[in-house]
Amino acid sequence: MGNVSPLFVLTFQGGIVVVAFAAMLLFGIKIDSGGMTTVAAVIWGTLGGVGTYIVLLALTRVDAFFPGQLQQHVSELRAFARSFSYPMIVALSALAGVGEELLFRGVIQGGLSGVLTQPVAILVAALLFGAVHYLSSIYFLIATLLGVVLGVAYAVSGSILVVMVWHGVYDLTAMVCLRRFPGLFDSR
Repeated sequence: MGNVSPLFVLTFQGGIVVVAFAAMLLFGIKIDSGGMTTVAAVIWGTLGGVGTYIVLLALTRVDAFFPGQLQQHVSELRAFARSFSYPMIVALSALAGVGEELLFRGVIQGGLSGVLTQPVAILVAALLFGAVHYLSSIYFLIATLLGVVLGVAYAVSGSILVVMVWHGVYDLTAMVCLRRFPGLFDSR
């Protein structure tokens, strides 16, 4: 990850929000709540985000899933998280949740589901999501699987807000834990 300026990262994530909204307008993609109330979407998204983090943390304890390859990335992510203040972590998590989910689930998955089957649209959006989060093959796999989970959650709920909150809460939980509890991923 190198030394990336927190301001650059926030600006980049803000740019994704702008690109996603522009693509929605350009292609006439409508975003729906799926009939879910805002409170329900926030609750489900929060449970999903924290739950996904707990599952990933548990899986890192099993050598068969991540045979030591993840440790270098965790070290880089720790340094990345330490470069942000807590208010910046909240802002980054919110922007990532909104922008990336509007783009990958709303625009890409939503747009493709009109011409492809829903499972194929979910898979394509998840693969693209994994590709833009590529740090290594194992990190690509983790991000792609997270993209599938978010894609299925979007397809089932019909609510973009659920996956925005889910993604944002997941990122927030991960960044705060990496900063506050840096050894969490170390002990097996």
